[in-house]
Amino acid sequence: MEAVFREEHGRLLAALVRRFGDLDLAEEVASEAVEAALARWPVEGVPPNPGGWLMTTARRRAVDRLRRDQVYAAKLALLQVDAVGGSPSGGGELPDERLELFFTCAHPALAAEDRGALTLRCLAGLSTPEVARAYLVPTATMAKRIVRAKQKIRDARIPFRVPTPDELPSRLPGVLQVLNSIFTEGYAAQRDDLAAEAIRLTRILRTLLPAQREVTGLLALMLLIHARRDARRGGLMLDEQDRTLWDAPMIAEGLTLVRAALTGGAGPFAVQAAIAALHDEAADVPTTDWPQVVALYDVLLALTPSPVVALNRAAAVAMRDGPAVGLALLDELATEPRLRGYHPLPAARADLLARLGRTTEAADSYREAIALAGTDPERAILTRRLEGLRTES
Repeated sequence: MEAVFREEHGRLLAALVRRFGDLDLAEEVASEAVEAALARWPVEGVPPNPGGWLMTTARRRAVDRLRRDQVYAAKLALLQVDAVGGSPSGGGELPDERLELFFTCAHPALAAEDRGALTLRCLAGLSTPEVARAYLVPTATMAKRIVRAKQKIRDARIPFRVPTPDELPSRLPGVLQVLNSIFTEGYAAQRDDLAAEAIRLTRILRTLLPAQREVTGLLALMLLIHARRDARRGGLMLDEQDRTLWDAPMIAEGLTLVRAALTGGAGPFAVQAAIAALHDEAADVPTTDWPQVVALYDVLLALTPSPVVALNRAAAVAMRDGPAVGLALLDELATEPRLRGYHPLPAARADLLARLGRTTEAADSYREAIALAGTDPERAILTRRLEGLRTES
C-alpha cells in the first residue's frame, strides 16, 4: 500500500490541480482519499485500479467541498466542473498531468530554495516534516517556505501548464536543476533515501519527455553516482572505496543512458554523466582515463563556464599532469568570488599540498575546509584526512 501511495500521489495531485485549479484543495482531498484507502483497503482489499479509486474518491470530496463553500462554489462554476467528473473547459489532454506540476514547482518566479521543497512535497508526496528533514531545517521553517511558494503561485497566477515547444528549451533546465539539487543534497549528506527519490522523479520526467536528451543525461549521471553508495559508507572518497561494492546493474543502466544522451550532441548533464562513466568503468583511480576526463571537462567548461567546473577540471589535471600543475590552477581560482566559502576549494588544495609533502599547509587547508563544510559526512571525510596527515608526520 505504501508503494501504491508513493507511486500514485504525484499523478493524483497533478490531476486534481489540473481539474480544480487549486493546489491547497488538491492536497487536502488527496490526503483525505489516502486516509479513506487506509481505512478501507485493509478490510476490502486493494482495488484493481488503485489510482482510479483514489482519483474518484478525491474528486468526490472536492466536489462536495466546492458545493458547501461559497468561495469554492464560485470557483466550481468558473471551472465548469460537474459532479460526475467533467474536465475543466479548454486545453488538450496530456499523457500525464505530472508534467504540468513539474514545471509549476520549478517555475523561475519561485525562490530557488522553494522549488526543491515544493517538488518533494507535491511530486514526491513527502510530508512537510519529511521535506524539512531532507533540507535539515525545522518543520516550521519548511512549512513557511511551502506556504510562501503556494501563495506565489496563486498571487502571480503561475499557470499549471507545460511550456509550449518554443518555451521548453528555456524552462526545462530549471526543472532539471531542481532535481539535480535534490540529488546533490542527498549525496552530500549521504541520504540515500533522498537521492533515490530524486532518481525516481527523474525517471518519471524521462518517461514524460523521452526525446529530451538532457533528461536522459541527468538520469544517467544520478545512477552512475548513486551506484557507489554502498562503498561510500562512512564517508569514503573515490580513491578509498571498494569498487566490488558498486552496483553493477545500476552502472550498466547508466552507461546505456549515457550513450543515448550523447547521441546527436551533448548537453551539460550528458557530459557530466560521461565523466562519471569513466570513473565507474576504471579499475581504480590511477588507471582512470584522466586525459579523457580532462577533455570532457574542457567540453563542459565551454558549455557552462563556471568556477566550480574549473575547480573540478583542475583536480582532473592534477591527476593527469601532477599535483604541482593542478595546484597552480587552483591558486588561480582562489580569488574567484563565487568560490568564497565553497569548501571543495580548500579541500582540493589540501589534497594536492599533501601529495607534494607540504603537510603544514595541507593541514591548514583541511581545517579551513572543515570549517566551511555543510554536512556531517563531509566534515568526517576531511577530519579523517587531516588526522591522516598527523599520523604520517
